Amino acid sequence: MDNHLTGRGRLLLLSIAALLLLSACSRINLAYRNLDILIPWTLNDYLDMNSAQQSRLKAQLREHLAWHCSSQLPIYLEGMQRLQHEIDEGQIDVETLRVQQRNMHQAIRAIAVQITPSVTELVGDLDDSQVQRLQRTFEEKNQELHEKFVAPDLPRQIRERAERMQKRVEYWTGRLDAPQRQRILQWSHALGEQNARWLDNRKQWQTALVEVARQRHEPDFASRLERLLQDPESFWTQTYRRTYPQTEQETLVLISDLYAMASDEQRSHLSQRLHRLRSDLGAMTCLSDAVQEPNAAAPAASGTV
Repeated sequence: MDNHLTGRGRLLLLSIAALLLLSACSRINLAYRNLDILIPWTLNDYLDMNSAQQSRLKAQLREHLAWHCSSQLPIYLEGMQRLQHEIDEGQIDVETLRVQQRNMHQAIRAIAVQITPSVTELVGDLDDSQVQRLQRTFEEKNQELHEKFVAPDLPRQIRERAERMQKRVEYWTGRLDAPQRQRILQWSHALGEQNARWLDNRKQWQTALVEVARQRHEPDFASRLERLLQDPESFWTQTYRRTYPQTEQETLVLISDLYAMASDEQRSHLSQRLHRLRSDLGAMTCLSDAVQEPNAAAPAASGTV
């Protein structure tokens, strides 16, 4: 799916969730195993953490990743198994995809709840220069995004959005034919000026985060940050909120239509890709550890989706 579903800039939450949910990555197991390196590296782009902050974050990450691998990853694998069965049985439609979309949102929510205390500690420990660095980096990256996604004229935005979606889909299905490519272009036309709406929405959430960080010594700091992490929809712009249901519907219908148009070879390619992804993630060491030590994983699993 396009930027409207993946562009939530939620600091540590986004760093974790984006890397965990990038299922189109051919080496997702490698990315997963290296999250303790990738996340601090990503955050340093925004915060320039000192050694004490980095050490504490690494320790917290080890705990969060152990929790995620032992209690959340099995849920993902079960969901992928159901999805593969639906693909093999030809049961992919809008409602099936909507269930998958809802499960993804629940997975992100579970991560948000789990890491809120760590993010609160991290943001609460920032100094003024780090908060300024955070704001400046947001502005710089948003300017880059504006130049790439919003500044081009609308016909170019539509064409490039279709090209990005085509590339994503072809990873899963192999080469698309002309009618399938035309269907993607139709979808991109229907989204219209979605790029600008997405970027404005991103900026609004980030502005709220910077404001909370500036007021990190206020009594309501923790509750305000918790809301930012766990209820980001409440910070959406009015325009984004109004158009989101249609944008989501258009995308789910697109995926359903592309599946209906898929050849036997494309469906087989999709099934093999999903099987390979399940196998890669299913080979994670922490899963066997969780089976050997069920009592250790039980408390964390109580808050799962």
